[in-house]
Amino acid sequence: MNKGVTGWIEGLGARALESVYKMGVMGLFLAKAFLFGLIPPIKVKRVLKQIHFTGLQSLLVIVLTGGFTGMVLGFQGYYSLSRFGSDAFLGPMVGLALIKELGPVISALMVTGRAGSAIAAEIGIMRISEQIDAIELMGLNPFRYLIVPNLIAAMISMPLLTAIFDVVGIFGGYLIGVKLLGVGSGVYFGEMQNYVEMSDVLEGVYKSLSFGIIIAWVCTFKGYYTGIFTGFGAEGVSKATTQAVVLCSVLILVWDYFMTSLLF
Repeated sequence: MNKGVTGWIEGLGARALESVYKMGVMGLFLAKAFLFGLIPPIKVKRVLKQIHFTGLQSLLVIVLTGGFTGMVLGFQGYYSLSRFGSDAFLGPMVGLALIKELGPVISALMVTGRAGSAIAAEIGIMRISEQIDAIELMGLNPFRYLIVPNLIAAMISMPLLTAIFDVVGIFGGYLIGVKLLGVGSGVYFGEMQNYVEMSDVLEGVYKSLSFGIIIAWVCTFKGYYTGIFTGFGAEGVSKATTQAVVLCSVLILVWDYFMTSLLF
């Protein structure tokens, strides 16, 4: 009995040490990515290619989710506020909800599912097919070629995608609140102008920028270490991709809480 308890405690300690080791490796990975990102030369063509992949090709998903999110907020906000005779504040409610919280978070989750998973799978396949080893043998730095372009592209794309999400979402709320439910157009935008401040906009920008870093960091890390922290072959790539999406989603929500509660 005592041996069983001791073995269980030893196993728990081993898993804890392994988790701490992985966290340290992830921290060093991000530090190296920023270091190589600050030291020229930067692979500009690779950065532009990743901006196109992460940003432009995610635009349709962002527009659709932003529009329908704004419409849902318009419906729910109107029926909630009208109970208290405050339906004139529908505009500020939709604007603040999108700009401060829903815009950055939902945009980041959508980009994680569409682009982040593909990045993790692509780098993971390069790892198990020894393409990364070939890059190193050719005298190229895989961080400069694979990691830094994804990091820079995510940091540029996420604030822009979030801004588009916010604008489309506010317009979706306008269609429901003004055109369908009868809220005055001037009231909708006028009250929004009175209550939405620049600090609220900057909060959304800072959140989306940090979410972009999280997406690029976690997805490239999981792909880069495929076969080391996961199995080899197709199963290893599938595990790395799944872990990247799940971990990204959880970190985005956790980090959003800390930024909201501690920084703002």
